[in-house]
Amino acid sequence: MTSQTGPRPIFVLNGPNLNALGVREPAIYGSHTLADIEARCVERAKALGMTVDFRQTNSEGQLVDWLHEARDKACAVVLNAGAYTHTSIALHDAIKSLDIPVIETHLSNPASRESFRHVSTISGVAKGVISGFGPVSYILAVEAAAHCAAVPAP
Repeated sequence: MTSQTGPRPIFVLNGPNLNALGVREPAIYGSHTLADIEARCVERAKALGMTVDFRQTNSEGQLVDWLHEARDKACAVVLNAGAYTHTSIALHDAIKSLDIPVIETHLSNPASRESFRHVSTISGVAKGVISGFGPVSYILAVEAAAHCAAVPAP
């Protein structure tokens, strides 16, 4: 977990199997580790005058708890829910309860993969979706989260 003092951070939440980046299906997910992606997110957030709190779990319930925590402790959320993207009504409901922006992100493009990955249970309640750009997806999502957190909702 990376946490820094100051204004509320952007929570960057990562779901199941993302701890295996760098060794898990590199043809799809690339050779970057989750630690590499975290370092890039921290660097980009700093350049934007923001901080990130970067976390990973293989547990759906932990992701729900972190989303609830984000309500009071984060200015925005970047969420790569991994496989839970396609199955979790619990994550959908947790996101729906937030009044801060949630940016869904993926390293690969789920729409170009197996048909069971074409449906996201969370896209409809996320502010937006960024996918298919490898680790750059996270950088773009941090930029979007920073922008959305700085712009008051209509």
